[in-house]
Amino acid sequence: MNADAVALARARTWATVDLDALEHNVRLLAARAPAALMAVVKADAYGHGAVAVARAALAAGAVWLGVAAPEEALELRAAGVDARLLILGSTAPAWLERVGAAGCEVTASGVADIAAVGRLGPRARPRVHIEVDTGMTRGGATLAQLPDVVVAAARAGVAVAGVSTHLACADDQDSAATRAQLARFAEAVRVVRARFPSALAHAAASAGLVGFPDAALDLVRPGIALYGVPPAPHLDPGLRPVMAVRSRVVRVLRVPAGTPVSYGATYRAATATTIATVPVGYADGYPRQLSGQGVMMVGGRRHPVAGRVCMDYTMLDVGDAAVHEGDEVLVFGEELPAVEVAAAAGTIAYELLCRLGRRVPRVYLRGGRPVAVAAAWVEQSPPVEVRG
Repeated sequence: MNADAVALARARTWATVDLDALEHNVRLLAARAPAALMAVVKADAYGHGAVAVARAALAAGAVWLGVAAPEEALELRAAGVDARLLILGSTAPAWLERVGAAGCEVTASGVADIAAVGRLGPRARPRVHIEVDTGMTRGGATLAQLPDVVVAAARAGVAVAGVSTHLACADDQDSAATRAQLARFAEAVRVVRARFPSALAHAAASAGLVGFPDAALDLVRPGIALYGVPPAPHLDPGLRPVMAVRSRVVRVLRVPAGTPVSYGATYRAATATTIATVPVGYADGYPRQLSGQGVMMVGGRRHPVAGRVCMDYTMLDVGDAAVHEGDEVLVFGEELPAVEVAAAAGTIAYELLCRLGRRVPRVYLRGGRPVAVAAAWVEQSPPVEVRG
């Protein structure tokens, strides 16, 4: 039995990743701006699988890849992914030589970052993108600090390949804050290019790309939109959802009125009803905040979560519906969008996707058919390489 068959046969809960939908989204977003597209595949491609997603995104027209940490960059290099790759987050000095040797580019937020790169031999130095804080107040050099950073890079012989910022409010329909950030960034670009004229300027992530076309500049960095989730309800250019999570009913029990369900007995059946147990819980990434708040779909119908979400299980009150052991359950996707499920948990779809647990196999689809399965626990078989 091959790895795909083993994973599918043993899966109690699984995620499908539609590579055709992903490629559609890449092409759609690339067409919106005359700029190179960086596919952001940090956090294991928002839970979708970084290596498979990176390959599909590059095949669809992405030119760059973006990650948050050096470990993520080196995972892609180890898998043979050789596109231009930028580490968007901070990189500790101990990692610099390794990522430089792997051809990765790094983000520098201040003089100390530049100095750490400059201490390496010329052949070991990664190229640098200077991050500028134009209003996010998270990282980057301020406009007042920027001239010192640029001078330090020039004196140390550090190659500055880009200058970047991050837009804090691009998903807001009130554009004043974003316009102010873009104006400050234009000044930052002027300062950097006075010394490094070929530095690429980039500011727009998903919301900036869709909502502010003039923010595209030289390079755009979509993340969440690649995966078919609009960064805001008014910023959906026709994206196709990429992931769906499904499970199977493992127990069906008819109970009388007053029966307590799950930890703490916070839920009691109002009338005689049927309780269905689904093997997905917060260890799989299903938020505990959905206790008594969420729904799942069985047989095309929505059923409420009964009581507290457990580590490995969630119970549904399916009433008098004809639900049986082995029935497929839609946890989110298609008729139950990730945005809706996340909102019921008081969070955003970004978090719902990223927290999907390691023990949930990712089943990659082409033309609606499985082409590969990545499952950490498949006995004696490594994850299958995605082809096509």
